[in-house]
Amino acid sequence: MELTDAVRRRRMVRSYDPDRPVGDEVLHRLLDLATRAPSAGHSQGWDFVVLRQGALSRFWEVTTDPGRSADRWLQGMRTAPLVLLCLSDPGRYLDRYAEPDKGRTDRDASTWPVPWWDVDTGMASLLLLLGALDSGLGACFFGVPGDRHDAVREAFGVPGGHRVVGAVSLGHPAPVDRRSPSLRRGRRTVAEVAHDGRWGAPFGATQDPPAVG
Repeated sequence: MELTDAVRRRRMVRSYDPDRPVGDEVLHRLLDLATRAPSAGHSQGWDFVVLRQGALSRFWEVTTDPGRSADRWLQGMRTAPLVLLCLSDPGRYLDRYAEPDKGRTDRDASTWPVPWWDVDTGMASLLLLLGALDSGLGACFFGVPGDRHDAVREAFGVPGGHRVVGAVSLGHPAPVDRRSPSLRRGRRTVAEVAHDGRWGAPFGATQDPPAVG
């Protein structure tokens, strides 16, 4: 699949065929794509925990309120045969930027104006989403409630210094998958988001390219 087609056709899939697992060969290929993401200082401060079967059941246990009824979103997401827990490691960046060619010796994460460890893990996660589409799979990046991060780290042995950035569900899309009602908001056009030289100055291109597929 051409990259342009993949970008334009990508969407979040929220319902899966639970009887069609994702093979290890395909999963390895997707994870390999994720490792090709850019990262500050080539720090590569991302990790992915593959959750299947019992581990996947445990994930839903520790991230869902026991008193919460399984709404449509949760019912659909629980059909995914696997979930990838996406983690970032600030320590790798602090170590990398303390090296001679970078020269930051404070090792203070609070002095970073942007948490690049989270940004880079997000970019790696996007490659997972695009790779899934290219492999004929569906995927969805979703957040983990902040008050459950410690429980998630404890449940899966994640070192305390790592941050839970989110999770990616993977699987074969169900025959009928509910599209997000948020899509009714429409997509902001290039004319709305691109500023030429300064804020508010319209970018020269006046027309967005046609949709593909």
